[in-house]
Amino acid sequence: MSGAVTVARRLGMRVRAVLPDHATWSTMRRSPRKDLLAGLTVAIVALPLALGFGVASGAGAQAGLATAVVAGALAAVFGGSNFQVSGPTGAMTVVLVPIVHRYGTDGVLTVGLLAGLLLVATALGGAGRFMAFVPAPVVEGFTLGIAAVIGLQQVPAALGVQASGAENTAVAAWDALADFVADPHPTALALAAGVAAVMLLGARLRPGVPFSLLAVVGATLLASGAGLDVATIGHLPSGLPAPSLGFFHVADVPKLATAAVAVAALAALESLMSATAADAMSVSERHDSDRELFGQGLANLAAPLFGGVAATGAIARTAVNVRSGAASRLAALVHAAVLAIVVLLAAPLVEGIPLAALAGVLIATAVRMVEVASLRALARAGRGEAAILTLTAATTLAFDLVTAVVVGLLVAGALALRQVARSAALTRVPLHDGLPPADHHTEEQALLAEHIVAYRIDGPLFFAAAHRFLLELAETGDVKALVLRLSRITAIDATGALVLGDAIDKLEHRGVLVLVSGVREDHRRTLDALGTLDRLHAEHRVFATTPDAIAHARTHLGVHLTPAAGGGGR
Repeated sequence: MSGAVTVARRLGMRVRAVLPDHATWSTMRRSPRKDLLAGLTVAIVALPLALGFGVASGAGAQAGLATAVVAGALAAVFGGSNFQVSGPTGAMTVVLVPIVHRYGTDGVLTVGLLAGLLLVATALGGAGRFMAFVPAPVVEGFTLGIAAVIGLQQVPAALGVQASGAENTAVAAWDALADFVADPHPTALALAAGVAAVMLLGARLRPGVPFSLLAVVGATLLASGAGLDVATIGHLPSGLPAPSLGFFHVADVPKLATAAVAVAALAALESLMSATAADAMSVSERHDSDRELFGQGLANLAAPLFGGVAATGAIARTAVNVRSGAASRLAALVHAAVLAIVVLLAAPLVEGIPLAALAGVLIATAVRMVEVASLRALARAGRGEAAILTLTAATTLAFDLVTAVVVGLLVAGALALRQVARSAALTRVPLHDGLPPADHHTEEQALLAEHIVAYRIDGPLFFAAAHRFLLELAETGDVKALVLRLSRITAIDATGALVLGDAIDKLEHRGVLVLVSGVREDHRRTLDALGTLDRLHAEHRVFATTPDAIAHARTHLGVHLTPAAGGGGR
């Protein structure tokens, strides 16, 4: 019973830790006027993106708007960043498209709900801090891959042809291009290209102007006024639907669990990346990772109830928010409120937006996601970084984002281990260490003649480096006594301890007397657990300092020279 009480108490403490506190609410009184203006600006930018990502996901424009309103509001209130803006994003769209194709709208809503539960559990488990360990090449690689996938996904709409339904975006884009060549639709292509060009050129000339909205409005007026034959968003009901769990079926959970894990992982990664970017753009703000995951979890739990898809922190909208002068999370709340007004009052105006125009918005967004300077810098940083970036991007295109991140992390981890292993070294120690200066030459020559050598292991002794040390030690020349100085080993694992013991056994099998010095206290547990030095301890061949070990070796070999003075190196 006491155990259950303890668990409940700890859970209560974790819940209180991730809930907004007084300090969080007090920030909303900093500068309401700045927050109102920033929120309005972000809403103008977010409107075409919400519509576009909703359509691109396969769930529809209304789903995109519902996500921006519901998830945007809840993540703003409960999230861990004062500047984060959440909603549907291109990265999430990439993951949702195959889920919609395979399981339908009910399936994608269920996945969002399950992902929300996973995010809340992750936050309560305090796992937010681990997201900081994703290497930069992996982040840049999957961002590049996302941009490519988003651009390819828009090819059918931009060309005015029906999507083939192929799961791989490159294949679907190729099929769309073949259909276009067989039956060209230049009007749709012109609208998409025009919107993308206005956005990209406008961002260079006047970064503060919401060219995405202006371009979409212009394309809509042109299509309507000229009576162009292009597909449009179509009917949108005014307002959000009543909350419902009608889409959820317990029997579907097992088959959707893997997709939910993928969505939750992506939501966590992208949201924390976006929050970190917001920190970098501000002066003194720092987000709370666990609170951010909790807010995103609640947002994803609620959005499906209103027909919304999975949401994450949106890097582009968050950047607009910060640059527009936002002072607190009130700006993100204003953004959600403005979009809610659009849903309630302006739905008929949205219905006539050409799908090709939204495709142009997303193509331009994909282009702007690619940071050429960052890619060049990483490519120049080394072949390893370039390989990780390229592999992650290629895996994103060929498979999916979660697979790409896993592959990128595995390769990055392997390269990092190789680098760390290379930093470890086996160094021969001068035997005059610790002897009086005047005796250096005489003593060293005498000891070398007696076939006594000392080696120092520097750096980590673990599985990636241990076997190299075994080979170096086992190939030591014709000596009678060998001293191993272990004080500079920075880390040792079970493999390293076992291989060290194996090396000692091989040397002793050749008749070499092995002595050890300078064993660190924090390494004793591993060495003792595996019995690496048990025999040496029993025979009093483990010493505090290297000079003591050398003195023992001289005595053992029957050499009667002046004992080493002082403590010397350990």
